[in-house]
Amino acid sequence: MRAWQIQEAKAQLSELVRETEHSGPQAITWHGREVAVVLSMSEYRRITGTGTSLVEFMRHSPLFGAEDIEFDRDTSPTRDVQL
Repeated sequence: MRAWQIQEAKAQLSELVRETEHSGPQAITWHGREVAVVLSMSEYRRITGTGTSLVEFMRHSPLFGAEDIEFDRDTSPTRDVQL
């Protein structure tokens, strides 16, 4: 990951974006300390999830519509809590 000083990143924003798309995430430093990372949109979407709802995820499950699945519940007694 290449590190860009903040002044350099501001002056060469187009090049920073191009490098992000071709080489991956780019770090931005301020006074020698890494303070930010620039990601491509595809990388951002990959790490933040698919964007589908839980319902859609379940509908695409190989178990969707299966009626022969049995789930056993835990029947142990609950614990006493003092309030």
